[in-house]
Amino acid sequence: MKRILAVGAFAASLSLASAIPAFASSPVVFTQIWLNGSLVRTLLPPAPLAQEGTAPFYMVPGTGGVAGLGPGDPDYRGGAWKVYVVSWNTAMRPLTSQSAILAAQTAGDITVTRNAAADFRCPIQP
Repeated sequence: MKRILAVGAFAASLSLASAIPAFASSPVVFTQIWLNGSLVRTLLPPAPLAQEGTAPFYMVPGTGGVAGLGPGDPDYRGGAWKVYVVSWNTAMRPLTSQSAILAAQTAGDITVTRNAAADFRCPIQP
């Protein structure tokens, strides 16, 4: 019986050892983005959606990614992001919500440019 358990444990360790490199080279990245002033978890699989995004996603230098919508919003479609690139006209500061970005744009502090070729899918995780 001990030998059977030992062989089973050895086989399991070989399976796990061969799976670890697969996880390490996985193209899926777990990261965080901003939504309404809070950091939320995301799962970034390699899923480009060039020119097919539906929800605003802002790439803000000094802040990172900022989602305009999230789970619970009626127009949220699982993170099909319509990419906008922000460039600063004044000194950088954190912009962590769509409302802060739109206010900064109205004030002339930033310029927001659509980049349809960069649209992608990145679902927000609970």
